[in-house]
Amino acid sequence: MHKKELDKGPPGEYNVRCLINHKEETSHMEQSVSVLARKLTENISKVIIGKDDVIRKVIISLLCGGHILLEDIPGTGKTTMAKALARSMDCRWGRVQFTPDLLPSELTGINYYNQKESAFVFKPGAIFTNILLGDEINRATPRTQSSLLECMEEHQVSVDGVTYRLEQPFLVIATQNPIEIQGTFPLPEAQLDRFFMRLSMGYPDPDSERQMLQNLREAHPVESVQPVVTTDEILAAQEAVREVKVSAAVSGYIVSLVNATRQSDKVRLGVSPRGSLALMRASQAMAAVQGRDYVLPDDVKAIAPDVLGHRVILKGFSATQSSDASRRLLETLLNQVPAPVEN
Repeated sequence: MHKKELDKGPPGEYNVRCLINHKEETSHMEQSVSVLARKLTENISKVIIGKDDVIRKVIISLLCGGHILLEDIPGTGKTTMAKALARSMDCRWGRVQFTPDLLPSELTGINYYNQKESAFVFKPGAIFTNILLGDEINRATPRTQSSLLECMEEHQVSVDGVTYRLEQPFLVIATQNPIEIQGTFPLPEAQLDRFFMRLSMGYPDPDSERQMLQNLREAHPVESVQPVVTTDEILAAQEAVREVKVSAAVSGYIVSLVNATRQSDKVRLGVSPRGSLALMRASQAMAAVQGRDYVLPDDVKAIAPDVLGHRVILKGFSATQSSDASRRLLETLLNQVPAPVEN
C-alpha cells in the first residue's frame, strides 16, 4: 500500500508532500502554544490586573518547565499570581508556608514504620505535586532550602537511598520579600541558579488599582478561577516549544551575551551554562507564544534580563543585593553585544 503511494506522481513529489505536511504540522503546534498561552493569560488577568507582561513571562517559564522566583515587597500579589496560575490548570497543586521550623522531610517525605503492615512505608511530602507554591522561601533554614535542589534540577527525590520520580509537569513557584532581612536566610547562588526566572510584580498603575478595589469589594476573585487547560495540553505545549528552531546565528548571539557577563570586570560570578540553556529555552517559548516556529534576536533581548539577572553576581554585592544592578548591567551588555542581522 505504501509502495503504491510512492509510485504516484513524478519523482520527488512524495518528498515535497512530506515537507509541506511537516511545515503545516509544525505551524499547527506553534499556533496551539499561542492559543494555550492566550487562554491562560486571559484567565489569570481576571485576578491579576494590569500585569500582562509578568503573566506572559510566568507562562513562558511554565512552557519551558522552569521554576519561578517572584520577588517583591509585601502585598503586590505574588502569592495571588502563583495561585491563579495553579488554579488555571487541571492538575494537582499545593502550597507550603516556609518558616524557620519547617523540616526537609515535610517537603521530600519520610519513611515511617507501619505497625499494621510490619514494614516501613514511604509517605510523600509536599513536593509530590504538579505545582508547588513556596511562600516566603527565604524564611526556611538552609537545610530545608537545600531539600529543593534535587527536585528542581532533576525532577526526582531521594529519601533513604531510594529515588522517586516526580509527576510531570512539575513547577516550583517561590516568593520572597527582599526588604525584610530579620529572620530570613538568603538563597545561596546554587539555588538561585536553579530558578528559571526571577520576576518582580511591582506596584499597579492607578487605573488597575481602582479596578482591583472594585473586584475585591465582595470576594477574592482567585477563589473563582477555573481550569482552562489540561495537564496533557501543557505537556504537549512544552514538547512543541522544544521544536522551535534556533539558528546558528542566534545560538552564537546567546553564547556571546553569556560570555560578556563572564568577562566583565564588574562581575564576580557570570552566567553558568545552565543559564545559557535557560535563555535559549525562554527564547523558543517567546517565539512559540507569538505563533512563530523560529527564534529572532529580539526574542533573546526581550527575555534575557529576567532569565540571566539573578545569575549575575556583581563584585561587592551579595546574590540578593545585586538584583537591580545586575539587570542594569545586562541591559548595557545587550546594547554592546552585536545582534545578528538578516542578510
